[in-house]
Amino acid sequence: MKAITSFFDRMVQRYLPDAFLFAVILTIVVFLLGMGVMGSSPVEMVEYWGTGFWDLLEFAMQMTLIVVTGYILASTPFVRNILQKISTLANTPGQAILLVTFVASIACLINYGFGLVVGALLAIHVARRVTSVDYRLLVASAYSGFLLWHGGLSGSIPLLIATEDHFLMDAIGTVPVTETLFSSYNLFIVLFLLLTLPFLNWYLMKARDPFTNTDASTWDTKDYEAVEEEPEPTGEQTPAERLENSRIISLIIGLMGLGFIIFHFVQNGFDLNLNIVNFIFLFLGILFHKTPRRFLNSVTKAVKNAGGIIIQFPFYAGIMGMMVESGLSQEMSMWFVSISNEVTLPLFSFISAGIVNFFVPSGGGQWAVQGPIMVPAALEIGADTAKTAMGVAWGDAWTNMIQPFWALPLLAIAGLKVRDIMGFCVLILFYSFIPIAIGLLFL
Repeated sequence: MKAITSFFDRMVQRYLPDAFLFAVILTIVVFLLGMGVMGSSPVEMVEYWGTGFWDLLEFAMQMTLIVVTGYILASTPFVRNILQKISTLANTPGQAILLVTFVASIACLINYGFGLVVGALLAIHVARRVTSVDYRLLVASAYSGFLLWHGGLSGSIPLLIATEDHFLMDAIGTVPVTETLFSSYNLFIVLFLLLTLPFLNWYLMKARDPFTNTDASTWDTKDYEAVEEEPEPTGEQTPAERLENSRIISLIIGLMGLGFIIFHFVQNGFDLNLNIVNFIFLFLGILFHKTPRRFLNSVTKAVKNAGGIIIQFPFYAGIMGMMVESGLSQEMSMWFVSISNEVTLPLFSFISAGIVNFFVPSGGGQWAVQGPIMVPAALEIGADTAKTAMGVAWGDAWTNMIQPFWALPLLAIAGLKVRDIMGFCVLILFYSFIPIAIGLLFL
């Protein structure tokens, strides 16, 4: 196992390019596949690419704000103290790996955006306390919790098909979450991964190359220090300075934000979507920083970490445009349908979704592509439509372990590059296939 772990780590460190170059190479690959497999012309592929290039702007802004507002909140003395207290549960490298994996997994089950931020920030605080821990593996452990998100409370596919008037309503009606998220097979997968992933990552710590110097002391994690309490201004202040240092201003706007948060949950129940997560982070950050000046100082530091998301997400939108408009994603899905029966369709839906996820790394976007193929196929051959849908959901979550798209926010916070964690994530990918396949095939 030590040889396997070291092999994948070395290969990724040596051959995996920067996340931006990964997106560019993927763009070229899909461009060539569209011409070679689907017969699209170069002009058509360029059109598909350019037309789709800006389709993820709203989502890119949401993920940018996840990083920025997460930083803002985490840099407050109040939240820093909470994270430090949680980090005291770990005193050894092994305990650090177990703690970060478990907490990140629970957080991702609640909400994937929340989980990405919490996992990264806790990893930083634990690394400061347990400096001998392998920081790369610690951050990979935080990211491994993201594997569970589509089986949790923010899973976009099961929540979508449980909603009235979804786009496949005429075919399958509404599918209650008791048949998807709270089904026996999904609970088995979630609980199995939740309880075993921490120990897998602990085992990877034991199996890593002991001569690789990657302990936390070799990485700069000081960027996320809390904004220091500034002394009260003395002497004459200009009207502008008085506003910038006014606690009343922050209190008023912060309480307005809290009022809307309460209203949202009263009206919508436990609807913890990306927008409300960002809203909560933002207005708690305003309140906890106490003055507009401290808040704005934190914002200035936060935005520099969001560059990768801002520049790379449009390239993935362009890739999605080529995949969908050329018919490549549909062709991949249809091939797996052609080799399936009523028992194996959920499993093959999972595998096909894992492949498509490389090129369409968005749960909702992937379901828009694969749902109209997988649902009619399930109805035609008598397969379980709810389990087939969850197969697509788990496929989307599964290959996120080796697709940089979702790792970007976490890596931006942790201060690492994608190659720093992907060697470990490859092994997590192989391991997680087993319980997911068992749940979809036998339960």
